[in-house]
Amino acid sequence: MSATLRPPRNQADPRAIPWWTVQWLILMVPVAAGAVVSYWLFTDRGVWLGGAVAVFALGCLVIAVVAPRAYYRVERWEVTDDAVYTRKGWLTHTWKVAPMSRIQRIDTARGPVQRLFGLADITVTTASSAGAVKIEALDHELATALAERLTARTQATPGDAT
Repeated sequence: MSATLRPPRNQADPRAIPWWTVQWLILMVPVAAGAVVSYWLFTDRGVWLGGAVAVFALGCLVIAVVAPRAYYRVERWEVTDDAVYTRKGWLTHTWKVAPMSRIQRIDTARGPVQRLFGLADITVTTASSAGAVKIEALDHELATALAERLTARTQATPGDAT
């Protein structure tokens, strides 16, 4: 029997958008502020350069707001009886599939900002050199239940996960 690879059905939790926005802002606000401060401190304030700095700073903030929404639209995951799989990427779609028989470890993680939004990540480590499969931005209760389900399912699956 052959399996057909189809797009995973599940998206990240909708609270992922504000969480990712906060992460982008933590990155982009200092970059934009650094550009503006550098312009004021280290230039003779040419109008054309000021315009370029303003466009750059505004672009940083627009990216911080738009990127999480775009990522939310393409981020997908699903767990079946046979495998865990994800699809990510804006321009290049990256699929990762972890068969139940190859799963060695299941981890959950909740960073401090994630906890504020009630979110968690699950990382499924396999015997593959391609790396782990990571399901990001799940409701923390769903992540806990999913980790328990995956643990039970992998223990019941024949194979040695190597």
